[in-house]
Amino acid sequence: MDGASPMKTTATRGGYSPVEIADDGTVVVQLEADHPGFADPSYRERRNAIAQLSVEHRPDDAIPTVAYSDQEHEVWRIVSDELAPKHQRHACSAFLDSKDALGLPTDHVPQLADVTKLLQPLTGFGYQPVAGLAPLREFYSSFGRRTFYSTQYIRHPSVPQYTPEPDVIHEVIGHANQLADPDFAEICFAVGGAVDRTRSHEALGFLSRVFWFTMEFGVVMEDGEPKAYGAGILSSIGELEFFQRASIRPLDIREMGSFEYDITRYQPVLYSIDSMNELNERLVEFFSTYDDQAYEAHTRRS
Repeated sequence: MDGASPMKTTATRGGYSPVEIADDGTVVVQLEADHPGFADPSYRERRNAIAQLSVEHRPDDAIPTVAYSDQEHEVWRIVSDELAPKHQRHACSAFLDSKDALGLPTDHVPQLADVTKLLQPLTGFGYQPVAGLAPLREFYSSFGRRTFYSTQYIRHPSVPQYTPEPDVIHEVIGHANQLADPDFAEICFAVGGAVDRTRSHEALGFLSRVFWFTMEFGVVMEDGEPKAYGAGILSSIGELEFFQRASIRPLDIREMGSFEYDITRYQPVLYSIDSMNELNERLVEFFSTYDDQAYEAHTRRS
């Protein structure tokens, strides 16, 4: 890359590892100094190349195919193998059922086009590629079109147990398995409508935090034990080993929407609910009626 080329940074929903695009179209993923791949030139080059595919993709184009390496397939296999028994032990029954229904491969990284072919007959959702973390409004609004924007890169092989940012393991093993459940899919669909009704940055941020503490890091009680349904927990070996030691509070929309979190750390505070039926009712009701006025009502001091 020409070091003199001016760069612009894409907005992201998390702000970690922003993707920069030069005027000549060159793409660079800016990894943080604490990222496992920061000091690995080969990994950084690989991240840039995969991001380039997404940047050049247009909505009407076929989803770009990533020629994953043997090492990348091995990371997927290692994580799939380690997650399987942890899912049986710690995942809620709805997730386990939808995981069986979707039938993702465990021995290789699936292409997003293949994930879409498996998912669409179940709930109508499909995948589209994105170079990094999509802007909040764009990411959530796409749910209303039954579209999920997904990264295509995979975490650094030195730490397959955890990633500080959403990679294809998180986006697919976590979210695609989740979206294969009709109730979870309807919650996400309602999120898309809610985002389209909001105008203020503050209302969008409140909604995003509620989504984080439910669809990303939510817990439900089954047989008196906390079980995970959030994609952030269920795609992470480390989170699955940690989450039951977190401070687990009753689901509280107002508190969740105001609680700040750190995307790069295991979550110390989680929120649970007593049943999947109650969860679906409360979240669909919340997202189906949410707008700027609802935000004001939820944050107004009593």
